[in-house]
Amino acid sequence: MPHPIGETIELRTPRASADIGTLAAVLLGLQVDGHELTERTPATRLPGHGSGIVLAPWPNRVRDARWTHDGVVQQLDVTDPSRGNAIHGLLRNTAYRIRERSDAEVLLGAVIHPQHGWPFLLDTWVRYALADDGLTVTHGARNIGAAAAPWAVGAHPYFRVGEVPIADLTIEVRGGHSLELDDRLVPVAVHEVEPGGPLDLSTPRALGGLDLNVAYQDVATGRAGAAVLTAPDGSRTVVWQDDAFRWLQVFTPRDFPHVDLDGTETPALAVALEPMTAAPDALNSGDGLVWLAPGESWEASWGVRYEGNE
Repeated sequence: MPHPIGETIELRTPRASADIGTLAAVLLGLQVDGHELTERTPATRLPGHGSGIVLAPWPNRVRDARWTHDGVVQQLDVTDPSRGNAIHGLLRNTAYRIRERSDAEVLLGAVIHPQHGWPFLLDTWVRYALADDGLTVTHGARNIGAAAAPWAVGAHPYFRVGEVPIADLTIEVRGGHSLELDDRLVPVAVHEVEPGGPLDLSTPRALGGLDLNVAYQDVATGRAGAAVLTAPDGSRTVVWQDDAFRWLQVFTPRDFPHVDLDGTETPALAVALEPMTAAPDALNSGDGLVWLAPGESWEASWGVRYEGNE
């Protein structure tokens, strides 16, 4: 029986495991030393709240699903109808193809063809590489068209620290600026994060008291991590990003469809930490957008690791 999330791929090392689906190159689950590092999506269900999907060729929203290229208005399909925007790119309903596969790695690829509001041709890929302490995710694109093409990418994972309730975790985000959003969740201004203010996560804060849907800009890059979730016993889930991933969206819905151990679905608090190479509405602002010349390629990585309390 075919699954809604396409073919499933199981990656394994002696200490870690990851499950991937070919629909939207979705990360279905990640475990290190028996500790769940992400919310888990069963293969029989579509990813709730975009859990684990790849966001390409732009992350987040495009205002009015409209942007201008060479003086011509480009009208994308409205995929965020409640707010009239286009959201999370063009591949969330596309099945990627497996290009390479081993016990601990898989390379998935998908071509973005010209379509409404998108007159470009891009080959894209994502490589999941599992290690004993976590996962490295490498995104790439190559312009296989005849004209320069815009490119940005993100991911939409929801993270955990084992089975500790999300409300009992603390969160730390190492970002110097935040984007002010309007009621349609599109940026209208950029502000320095006010020390001690409601968006200051430079020191750990309890997740149970936060209600966030905000993009942080100029986040820390490198292996030390852009964001950290910490459990009461001191164990941590660390999300790190390459220099190309300067933005991180933090989203704390309280109606995430958490799947319990017995398979039942219960709305619960969750936390998405979304690495992004560009700001929301980058097709209009150009903020972080990369333009690839014909034949030009691009590649960058983010990742997650588990740190125990030993």
